Amino acid sequence: MSDSKVLHLIIRRIADWSLWSFFTEVRVIGGEHVPLDGPIIVTATHHNMMIDPAILSSSFPHRRVLHYWTSLFANPVLSWVLHSSGNIPVDRKSKNRQDLFRGTIEALARGDAVALFPEGTSYTEPRIMQVKDGAAWAALEYTKWAAENGVKGPGVRIIPAAIVYTNKSKYRSSVIVKFGEPVSMDEYKEQFFSDLEGAPRAAAKRLTGAIERELVEATINAPDWDTLYSARMARDLLWEDERSIDLEEFVTISQTLVDLFSTTDATANFSTVRRHLLGYYSLLQSTNLTNSVLSSLPLPPMLSPSHPTPLPSRLLTLSVLIRDTLVALTRLPFFLIPLLLHTPVYVMGRIGARLVEHEEETQAQNKAVFGLLSCMMIYPATFWALWAMLWYTGFGALVAAFTVWAFAYYHNRLINGTLKRVIAAWRVLVGVWAPRRWELSLSALSQYTTPLVPPENPWIDKNRPNSSTPGTSSGTLHSLPPQITDEPPVRIASRRRPSSRRIMRHLLRARGEAVKALAEFLTTLEASGEEKSVIASIHLAKRFGWVEENSPTSLADDGGDSDPVTDARGYRRAREVIAFLRSRGAKIATLDRKIEGDWALSSDEDGTAGESEKDEEDLVWVPSSTSLKQEDD
Repeated sequence: MSDSKVLHLIIRRIADWSLWSFFTEVRVIGGEHVPLDGPIIVTATHHNMMIDPAILSSSFPHRRVLHYWTSLFANPVLSWVLHSSGNIPVDRKSKNRQDLFRGTIEALARGDAVALFPEGTSYTEPRIMQVKDGAAWAALEYTKWAAENGVKGPGVRIIPAAIVYTNKSKYRSSVIVKFGEPVSMDEYKEQFFSDLEGAPRAAAKRLTGAIERELVEATINAPDWDTLYSARMARDLLWEDERSIDLEEFVTISQTLVDLFSTTDATANFSTVRRHLLGYYSLLQSTNLTNSVLSSLPLPPMLSPSHPTPLPSRLLTLSVLIRDTLVALTRLPFFLIPLLLHTPVYVMGRIGARLVEHEEETQAQNKAVFGLLSCMMIYPATFWALWAMLWYTGFGALVAAFTVWAFAYYHNRLINGTLKRVIAAWRVLVGVWAPRRWELSLSALSQYTTPLVPPENPWIDKNRPNSSTPGTSSGTLHSLPPQITDEPPVRIASRRRPSSRRIMRHLLRARGEAVKALAEFLTTLEASGEEKSVIASIHLAKRFGWVEENSPTSLADDGGDSDPVTDARGYRRAREVIAFLRSRGAKIATLDRKIEGDWALSSDEDGTAGESEKDEEDLVWVPSSTSLKQEDD
């Protein structure tokens, strides 16, 4: 084994540990499409900085070593590290493509796997914004070189890889890595080898279009931020338990909801529904809570300050909540020590995230790196301290090592749900029991009811046409709903998290309004008849609906070529969409139920009954699905 592979394996093992600690699961789909050997170029999406190559290398099938492009070879020490870990130097200033891709051609000639990110930069946008031609040129230049030099064996193939995060900056979220079917050069090499002027460029453009289409179909793409946030909020309400969605279906479910909320004429109350969903989504952002946690909280009506319950009974109910809290915390052994042990990790992670507050694609990277560095200091120190307490014996070393592992394991189990629910329950209780005069006024609340969106990335060319927006020049069918083309104005603001006692009633009210609006929206669609259709992405329309195509037109791309563009629109039946969501586990029936537990509405300054009926209707507490199941029983 070469030195380069040894260093690569060491780095990959460290990445394995870091990702295991940060993410709950990394699900690999389509691993059978990756060949065991032979030259391949992996083209991956790039929306999470250094986390992307870490996940790609860690989860890559057959544990093949990936060779990444890099141009950072000026510093001799960094140059040695990058060379030793298998990276490929790329002279981006070279005008000769054979020189530009020399390192890539040499790696492919050895049968290695080359990995790159054709979007050119890491960014946070509601859709794939650009796919550049570098991967296509590299694959075709190697194919030409292999033909000229009589290289035997399999030709190079391109493997599209979509990296999708359920919440890319959130600790203990999940990741889906989907590998598409290999793209062969057979369809493009004849045109690329042609002596006709512009033929090689046209072949590279066609191949880039095929790569882009594969990546778009395997990811979630929305026309604007509001549509994406509305779809996310609807998904969280329909699947209250974050882990109840099959990750194999996560992208298809999410894209279906994005398409649904791109259909602006779906129902008469569409604008109202989206406004309620966005308001609730923004308040959750502001409070660092999730709908999943809120829906799982056991808050009986007897805890209401306005409930006509004798004081002893109320204290008894409160004692039950305290008891359940202690039971939940002690359910996992050693919960307190691991929590205290990992406190520096959380502190450093929070500091790292604040350094890039407006760069969502960098937050997870900083959290993971700062957390890993903290763990690399905490775990060895804990091991040596425990081993010293056991007199440095061989048995003591085994006990110390096992204890450190148990601390890490139980900590992850605790953080995955128990601790978050307990903290959220008491935050809600404090917010509901606080005097009403403490809560935010509607004018002060307005800053928290509009979702913040990330700033624009200066490296993204939004005027560059691509297959994920209407009017592309790659010859591919449109993959997104066609009626929205421009981004909404970017809203960036620095806002502090409001205290629970000031915003919790507003949050509960927003949740109730969002649930009611979504239930009415879906019910109206389901009752709309067989003729009602909604917009669908082209690849989903081909699977579940139909595509209407117009005659091809010509559109000049950024390089002056003219390629045919198929003006196509996809549609699905509204009833079929609702049936699809139900079959994937959406709790639409739960939304249709009468909302119970509305005691959070009626607390006033003195903690007694007497609020108006309007207030009682405004603010509701939506019970968990578990409570609803118990009612059915």
